[in-house]
Amino acid sequence: MLPIATVHPYDGEAAIEEVARVAALGFKVLKLHPHTQKFDPSDPRVLAVVTRAGDLGMIVLVDNFNIIPGDSEKLFNLALAAPRTKFIYAHLGGMNFRFWNVIRAARRAKGLYADNIYFDIAGTTVLLKDAPIRDEFVWTIRGVGVDHVLLGSDFPQFTLAETLAAFEEFSLTAEEKKKIRYQNARTLFGRTP
Repeated sequence: MLPIATVHPYDGEAAIEEVARVAALGFKVLKLHPHTQKFDPSDPRVLAVVTRAGDLGMIVLVDNFNIIPGDSEKLFNLALAAPRTKFIYAHLGGMNFRFWNVIRAARRAKGLYADNIYFDIAGTTVLLKDAPIRDEFVWTIRGVGVDHVLLGSDFPQFTLAETLAAFEEFSLTAEEKKKIRYQNARTLFGRTP
């Protein structure tokens, strides 16, 4: 288990100071939620917070269910603007997961993309377990890179048991599932296998 801290980016310097304080306490993850915290990911104050977190070795977890219009596009640009920060975008874009196939092209554009975006597939996995677009979601997982995808449950909306059951329905190889279930998280968070 890892402790996760949060700040409100619009708190400006106080948010930056809190990021430094929790990083000094050993926190490795900072969570931001544009929808519930009511902030715009393209606001310069957000860039300041995530840049500071990245400079301190923290990973920034951001909700990405696309409840806010333009969510994925703004989060993509945020990651481009903060190349030294590692991000986990929760839900792989929700029902708008198709956008993230932009990473296929971004990886080919020299000097554009720092390969600093990871995703969890919490919630989306259960919602797509029997959907006609499930195979396209798997294609997107492979497009963003299986080694950049983590499994999450989105508890209390979904339990870990139902998430794991839904995940088993996906047409991924046993090795891909093993990476997504736990190996990628261990690598990202610097835990030994």
